Amino acid sequence: MIIHDWDDKRATQILVNCRQAVPEDGVLLLIEYQLSGPNTPSLGKTVDIFMLAVTGGKERTIEQHKNLFASAGFCLRRTIPISDELMIFEALPV
Repeated sequence: MIIHDWDDKRATQILVNCRQAVPEDGVLLLIEYQLSGPNTPSLGKTVDIFMLAVTGGKERTIEQHKNLFASAGFCLRRTIPISDELMIFEALPV
């Protein structure tokens, strides 16, 4: 629940720093909300508005997380649902 505090540029920098610390055989686990589809109410969308107004950050879709990981030298391996709203994102160094 850290990456959602930041815009894409700053979130990428955080993940780049993580990539420098994660060994080649390591794994990065990230717990974040995932945004649901259009016209579907969700807590993630409410938090998204809050993050935008308070921190300038945002919630992201799985695809947006995948792209963010790729820009920092990771590959999204899988997602593990914790609840309808929360996911564990498992990323590997590339």
